Amino acid sequence: QVQLVESGGGLVQPGGSLRLSCAASGGTFSSYAMGWLRQAPGKERDVVAAISWSGSSTYYANSLKGRFTIARDNAKNTMYLQMNSLKPEDTAVYYCAASRNKYGTTFHYWGKGTLVTVSS
Repeated sequence: QVQLVESGGGLVQPGGSLRLSCAASGGTFSSYAMGWLRQAPGKERDVVAAISWSGSSTYYANSLKGRFTIARDNAKNTMYLQMNSLKPEDTAVYYCAASRNKYGTTFHYWGKGTLVTVSS
């Protein structure tokens, strides 16, 4: 079973940038579709972005297109989320997730999350 550990969260001012990382172990990282989800206080957990097993296909929530970029490095068993032009409404716990499928946004394994706070 794959273990996922997020890092890179923190406090950032509006308009700033952060890069989240997700390190995977215990599974065959290159065979999983991967994704980032987020959950703001009092709200449901939503998919932010997803990437196919090879990295050739990506998905973004409509509201985030152009500001967030998902990427993966299968040689390093690591996935990334580059977040630019951050807004206060991006404040949430961000979760890394893995899917047993090669494509899609249905996930089976989860990290514990990293908090991103966008505030002046």
